[in-house]
Amino acid sequence: MSSATEPIGQPPAVSDPQPDIHTTAGKLADLYRRDDEAVHAGSARAVEKQHAKGKKTARERIDLLLDPGSFVELDELARHRSTNFGLERTRPYGDGVVTGYGTVDGRPVCVFSQDVTVFGGSLGEVYGEKIVKVMDLALKTGCPIVGINEGGGARIQEGVVSLGLYGEIFRRNTHASGVIPQISLIMGPCAGGHVYSPALTDFTVMVDKTSHMFITGPDVIKTVTGEDVGFEELGGGRTHNTKSGNAHHLAADEDDAISYVKELLSFLPSNNLSEAPVFDAGAEAGSIAENLTDSDRELDTLVPDSANQPYDMHEVITRVLDDGEFLEVQPLFAPNIVVGFGRVEGRSVGVVANQPTQFAGCLDIDASEKAARFVRTCDAFNIPVLTFVDVPGFLPGTDQEWNGIIRRGAKLIYAYAEATVPLVTVITRKAYGGAYDVMGSKHLGADLNLAWPTAQIAVMGAQGAANIVHRKRLTEAAQRGEDVEALRAELQQEYEDTLCNPYVAAERGYVDTVIPPSHTRGHIARALRVLKEKRETLPPKKHGNIPL
Repeated sequence: MSSATEPIGQPPAVSDPQPDIHTTAGKLADLYRRDDEAVHAGSARAVEKQHAKGKKTARERIDLLLDPGSFVELDELARHRSTNFGLERTRPYGDGVVTGYGTVDGRPVCVFSQDVTVFGGSLGEVYGEKIVKVMDLALKTGCPIVGINEGGGARIQEGVVSLGLYGEIFRRNTHASGVIPQISLIMGPCAGGHVYSPALTDFTVMVDKTSHMFITGPDVIKTVTGEDVGFEELGGGRTHNTKSGNAHHLAADEDDAISYVKELLSFLPSNNLSEAPVFDAGAEAGSIAENLTDSDRELDTLVPDSANQPYDMHEVITRVLDDGEFLEVQPLFAPNIVVGFGRVEGRSVGVVANQPTQFAGCLDIDASEKAARFVRTCDAFNIPVLTFVDVPGFLPGTDQEWNGIIRRGAKLIYAYAEATVPLVTVITRKAYGGAYDVMGSKHLGADLNLAWPTAQIAVMGAQGAANIVHRKRLTEAAQRGEDVEALRAELQQEYEDTLCNPYVAAERGYVDTVIPPSHTRGHIARALRVLKEKRETLPPKKHGNIPL
């Protein structure tokens, strides 16, 4: 095992004669020479140019990701076989991608890192074969694979064979989906076919200002459509983190990007048949009330008296998770819903939560798809899902309706209904209409549903309900010249007192327990303990037909 940036031995000095490969010493010297060539496949000028942009080389990135000395390289001496357009005169070892395996925090991980200093990181036959080979190894051994991406698409000189290898990679991404964690790091420009493999993986991390992803670049777009757009606006890290939702984290620099991936791996199992790493937190002895902390008690005053006043759902999430540690996923995309990973009693959990500070926590197309994908990811890797609900409904508007909120919102229903992992839901305040059903309700299969006394579980809010239920009475009052607004306020209050509470749902068994907010952490911990051995099977099928 070695560092990715260091040769395995000392190559012969430049002044030394060509080693005699008919002797053992000469053969060893020849190996060291070839290994040194492979490690330094890119020119010194290209490496210097990379560093000048604030970027690392392919091998430096591997060393930063993996535990020191753990990297084992595969196919280091592989070279392309193409003779088109004079390529036979340039045959660097490695062919522009470094592949192998090592460990992250002592756990096996496979990795490939595209080398933009060799052929611009373009994908050719041997390059593709190397990636396919390490992906097969990851799937065979059941360990995560991390792809470090930076390249300009297919190697044009090698023709259709490049396209064939893209297809081979995409097929393996698909077959590995839900079996092993697949994580993509975008460390520079990625164009054309280079972008589809990251899109098929579980998580994509981009670096602000230096990462770009697009199918067609600015020049082609201007030629075809007349639009004038720059690289950053078209496919920069911020664009894909805020607008398209293609990325899951925007890193400040490459060190931050790799640090995020390492933390992400700590929450994930090696494969779908294993458990995520467990940290010894220890179960609390005694009753929930006996173990309350000052942090727990702060939840009792978190929800404002006015239903129209927002509060930050992060305040709930961090008080429930171990040490308040929460690794958020896609924080810049669809901020009206919060998703991410944490731990409860040392075990990984996924969190889905409405965010009242953004659009009052309404669900829209982006939020529905963001949450649905996250729930399915957790379900694929046996990670329990905690859902915190404060949702007044789906966001109204022609834009939402015409862009498919019915079909795309249904993805979240599908994700919860097909999940077989432990599902625990806490309703903190509003849970209105269809959005109540969608957000991990008992009716979709949630195992334990808790509610705070501030919960309002109803078909709709009091204002809309009063106007509909008492339309005739309000009209007649107006005709008689009475104070309609005072009557409306009275009827709204009556509706709130009668139906906007957790107790009607509790009477029906739709809510298992109404709890003081300060008891939330204790109830969740106990719920996950009892659900640890949960076993649930779905009807036999080839696969479902999720409303894509």
